[in-house]
Amino acid sequence: MLGSLRIKNFTAFKAADLTFATGLNVIVGANGTGKSHLLKLPYALMAMSVEEGKKRSDPPTKTLLQNRIAEKIAGVFRPEERLGHLVHRQRGRNKCEVTMGFAQPGACLAFQFSSLARSEVVVTNVPSGWQDKPPVFLPTRELLTFYPGFVSLYETRYLEFDETWRDTCLLLGAPALRGPRERAIACLIEPLEQQLGGKIVLDSNGRFYLQRFNGGKMEMPLVAEGWRKLAMLVRLIATGSLLDKGCLFWDEPEANLNPRLIREIARAILGVCTAGVQVFVATHSLFLLRELEILLKQDEFAAVKKKKKYFALRPGDDGVVDVSQADDIGDADPLLLLDEDLEQSDRFVDQFMSREES
Repeated sequence: MLGSLRIKNFTAFKAADLTFATGLNVIVGANGTGKSHLLKLPYALMAMSVEEGKKRSDPPTKTLLQNRIAEKIAGVFRPEERLGHLVHRQRGRNKCEVTMGFAQPGACLAFQFSSLARSEVVVTNVPSGWQDKPPVFLPTRELLTFYPGFVSLYETRYLEFDETWRDTCLLLGAPALRGPRERAIACLIEPLEQQLGGKIVLDSNGRFYLQRFNGGKMEMPLVAEGWRKLAMLVRLIATGSLLDKGCLFWDEPEANLNPRLIREIARAILGVCTAGVQVFVATHSLFLLRELEILLKQDEFAAVKKKKKYFALRPGDDGVVDVSQADDIGDADPLLLLDEDLEQSDRFVDQFMSREES
């Protein structure tokens, strides 16, 4: 489980020291403040560790990590020409430093690279072992319609998609779990399947379908995009990727969803947390934040309420993004985008009241 992330001179961040909750972690900020970067960086390092751990039984070495960290970060962020483009821009040379801590003893990973680095990082702390649970990264777009043939095409052709798409498609294609954990899976996905009106199936032709409860099978491209995002979550729960102390990184889950579906997504997020998954959400939706707060007051999510944290991002006058963190959303100051939403609500009410009075 991810405990902390300390970064210096990484993209828009001059310095940030984040301490995460074991349940729900919500990163809030306007567009361009680096929300996605705070998801992608820990995801890339955890995914790299799991990938290498599957290949070998020996513990990590400095030489191996230096090569694989550089490769995975480049694959996830896709900087042009050199890795050094991810270093915070300033005059002269600069150096990025990253330290990632975990709940497990000896799992800390630290490295650095310069603004001139093409594909080289220097590891300054080697973990004692590999991560064993693949993290899940959900981009703003749904991937079920992209799934057929995407992985094989990605690995044989140069595509303008970052590596999170390929990683998630691999997890979507894993077989559904059977056995003792089916009951836990059913408790999570049955309410979501009721909203979808059917089950998500992967046919022998390599395509996903919505198998309706009232009969018939609908091709995934014909399903509304909002439902497809919910379906993607259902599939990842069914395969066990979002079960038993895993990690979910979800970038703007509210994108392209109507308010009704955002409510279902909020409930699904907290349901995954309740199942023991550590969740990281990046958003600029006041509606989603409010819905999470409403649900957290309910008894069924009481355990998550004690294991949550909010991170608010705001660019300073010099373009450097500042990070505020707190256990409660009201204490994570400043939340500029919330101020804008609330100010719009006030303007709307004032205008409506003025019209009524006239």
